[in-house]
Amino acid sequence: MNRQSGAVLVLSGPSGAGKSSLINKVYDDIGECHFSISTTTRPIRVGEEHGVHYYFVSEEEFKKDIEQECFLEYAIVHGNYYGTSIKPVKEALSAGKLVIFDIDVQGNTAVNNRLGDITTSVFITPPTLSELKRRLENRSTDSMEVIESRIKMAKREMQRISEYDYVIVNENLDKAADLLKLIAITARIKMSNVEINDFMLKWEDI
Repeated sequence: MNRQSGAVLVLSGPSGAGKSSLINKVYDDIGECHFSISTTTRPIRVGEEHGVHYYFVSEEEFKKDIEQECFLEYAIVHGNYYGTSIKPVKEALSAGKLVIFDIDVQGNTAVNNRLGDITTSVFITPPTLSELKRRLENRSTDSMEVIESRIKMAKREMQRISEYDYVIVNENLDKAADLLKLIAITARIKMSNVEINDFMLKWEDI
């Protein structure tokens, strides 16, 4: 049966788990996709571009979008707002694309509440907490205070990995990418409740 609508792939995990590296590695091999770019109030980092990595806005702009119900989900992480705009997600799903989210555990809950029957979720993590700390320190983009905050957040996030369909331990990037590619392909064939009902109506053709 040919799918008429798209599917959703949620990726979560601690900052430093390698989510962006994995997405970049598999993006060209998993078919037509739409990467959902989050909107955030956090400061732009060196090497980042507005509209490529995030949409960077002021807190005032973000709160205005909340009032106008522009977000599929939003959350406050490390003192900054992060959110996913509804309109481009709906357009991509209507075009039959796989929509990829890089969001936290709160965002995963919100997306599942809205789009659960077409959503596949993956939690990505380094093999150990000490490895996560090493990666964060080697990035040299955050202060020690921020790193400690991210580690505390990671511990809390790890308590919720049972909420995800799959867990990928990103110890070897190539192996982790192969797993993510398989999961992404599988996500495309997950049938929504509407598709199941339509199929059942057609199946009873006597």
